[in-house]
Formats: sequence, C-alpha cells, structure tokens
Amino acid sequence: MSRTTLVAIHGIAGATALLTIVTFWGSALTAELVLSTAGIVIVRTAILYAVPVLVLAMIAAGASGTRLAGRSRAPVIVAKRRRTMLAAANGLIVLVPSAVFLGLRAQVGQFGAPFAVVQIVELAAGAVNILLLGLNMKSGFSMRARRVRAGKAAS
Repeated sequence: MSRTTLVAIHGIAGATALLTIVTFWGSALTAELVLSTAGIVIVRTAILYAVPVLVLAMIAAGASGTRLAGRSRAPVIVAKRRRTMLAAANGLIVLVPSAVFLGLRAQVGQFGAPFAVVQIVELAAGAVNILLLGLNMKSGFSMRARRVRAGKAAS
C-alpha cells in the first residue's frame, strides 16, 4: 500500500472516530437536557447500534498510524502514540461498556441513579477522548504541513 493511500486512510479513519465521538457526546448531552424519555431511548439506542462504527474507525486509525510511524522516536510521534493508547483504553474500558449499559437500560426504561452515574462517567470519558483525538488530529495536520513545506523547499 502506498504511503499516500495510508495517509488518506489514517486521516479518514481518525476524522471518522473523532466525529463519531463528538456526535455521540453531543447527542447524549442534548437528549438528556432537552428531549423526552422517548427521545433519550432513541438516542441511546442509536449510539448503541453505532458503536461498531467507532470501534472500526479507531482500529483503522490506530493500525494506519502505527504503520505510518514505523519505529520513529520523534517526539510528535511518541505523543500521538501515547494519546492513541489512552483513547483506545478509555474507549474499551469506559465508553463501549457505558454505551452498552446505557442503551440497554434506556430500552427497558431504567433511568435511575445507576443510569445517571454511568452517563456522567461516559460524558467525562467522551470529553477526554475528544481532547486526545483532537490533539492527535492537530499534530497530524502539523506533520503534514511540515512535510509539504519540506517538499516545496526541495523543489
């Protein structure tokens, strides 16, 4: 696979992951603040069914990023790796189980204290992942800009 293709896959997968988390986060918060119980059920069910999109995007972004980085020890690469590992762990340990719990609870109308606590934890963990993936995207754009400038300087 060419480097250009790999860069494109990485960018699309990373943007998809970030956009999906932002959509989940915003939808969950909006549902809780302004929608009826029926609206919360719809949003939580939609998030539950869309979790595989997020998981696949994270896997594709992580795999393509690892391949692009190779064995680089550049500080920007090391930082991106660290943020990616934290985001993946946060997703697997907190976000995916929370989405499943909240989706299933919403479908049976159980909106008590456990629902509220898990939702608060999920929103906090989601905000952390938005920050981590946003920083990774910013680093990726910076690396790309440096590469473009270096290519123009070589011309």
